[in-house]
Amino acid sequence: MSSSTLVALLHGPDQPGIVARVAAWIFERGGNILHADQHRDMEAGVFFQRIEWVPAQGASSTDTAGFLAFADSLGMQARVTASAHRPRMAIFVSKFDHCFHDLALRWKSGEYACDLVAVVSNHTDLETAARGYGLPYHVIPVTAATKPAGEARQLALLRDLDVELVVLARYMQVLSDTFFKKFARPVINIHHSFLPAFAGGKPYHQAAERGVKLIGATAHYATAVLDDGPIIQQDVTRVTHRHGVEDLVRKGRDLEKMVLAQAVRWHLESRVLVYGNKTVVFD
Repeated sequence: MSSSTLVALLHGPDQPGIVARVAAWIFERGGNILHADQHRDMEAGVFFQRIEWVPAQGASSTDTAGFLAFADSLGMQARVTASAHRPRMAIFVSKFDHCFHDLALRWKSGEYACDLVAVVSNHTDLETAARGYGLPYHVIPVTAATKPAGEARQLALLRDLDVELVVLARYMQVLSDTFFKKFARPVINIHHSFLPAFAGGKPYHQAAERGVKLIGATAHYATAVLDDGPIIQQDVTRVTHRHGVEDLVRKGRDLEKMVLAQAVRWHLESRVLVYGNKTVVFD
């Protein structure tokens, strides 16, 4: 048996027998199912499944292509990834360092099955820290006047490094629609608020002014629309009238680290299935 597993995420119109047909397809090719989970959107009539299996010896590549064709025959959209593949990831940062340090330490300790190939920033503030982790640091200044040229340099770098995932670890720039169209790969962002509340800048100040009793953080796939895109993970913590803005910021940063770390882990483990502006996250 191969030590590598395959993970398929599929979704499409619900119909009788999908689970049985998927399991039979894997069994007939000598595969061994390790884990399977499914969900049905009752209102939309859409079926979702995540299934992980050990393919027969040497059948990993043929099973990948074969499963995609099989899913298509069922009217399903599918994506198949191999556990042996280590996605190439880049982190975008500005000056805030808490999410960056958390991600770098998790990667350094082997928690993430990926290759962290670049740290990209519009400032020099975190260069020493990044190099301390042994990470290449690329400073690409971005201002309103130089944004198109700066993004062109970022895209060229991502293309040269074959980056498959970008994580915005409190990168304080709004990426353009052109960037997303040309990169055409996932970008995960952490927003320091429980979206859709308090989008935009200084959400903790907005929360303090509103007198909320809960603050939160949201990790989502970024789009050209500010603080929009399919939500992957959220969490909240309770606050009271005794907490000032500095307290909210401190509590919020703890949430941001945990929420972003979980979202990145789920993405790398192929547990997130996006459809429309929503996600199904399989446990």
